[in-house]
Amino acid sequence: MSGVGPVEPGEGTRAQDASPPPRPRREALARPYGRRRGAVLATLLAAAVLAGGGHLYATRPRPAPPPAPLHPTQVTVIHYLKPQATGRGTASRSFVFDVEMIVESDLPVTVTRISQPYAGLSVISSPRTPFRTKAGSPRKITITMQVAECGKVPRNVGLPFLDVTLRNTRAIQTHSFILGPRYAQDLSRALEVACSNDFR
Repeated sequence: MSGVGPVEPGEGTRAQDASPPPRPRREALARPYGRRRGAVLATLLAAAVLAGGGHLYATRPRPAPPPAPLHPTQVTVIHYLKPQATGRGTASRSFVFDVEMIVESDLPVTVTRISQPYAGLSVISSPRTPFRTKAGSPRKITITMQVAECGKVPRNVGLPFLDVTLRNTRAIQTHSFILGPRYAQDLSRALEVACSNDFR
């Protein structure tokens, strides 16, 4: 052999490679781990979205509750209309008059009692108590005051009033309704007629 160069293996011989066997490619190893990592990340993302949504739902502003209904005395108005005719067919010791009641709310109001402050007078209403008044509909009520004892009624009535007990879904209340000067004059006149002998 002559010349300079690499030694070539002879027949039937094999050159030995000193380099280590080739490693598997990174991509081949990364595939199974990549799939797991993607599944874990997707699960974590879904959990984060659910937790965030749950937190937003739990801390959302609550709608305001509906307002409580007003007390019955705040929504009820009573007006004096007129005295009933007096004369032969009426009792001399009674005073009959009409009032109009209006309920200014969406809820009906029940009248459970009508009275007045004078011990010598009794009161009867038509319709009889208790009765219900519809919201927004005027209701005419006829009231009869009967003189039971003249010594216990005033000679000149200043500001007479009716005590009316009202009930709705919110409360039950008694309110004194002042019916105005016309009512005071008519009541004073009726008491004068009923008790004229006792007032002298």
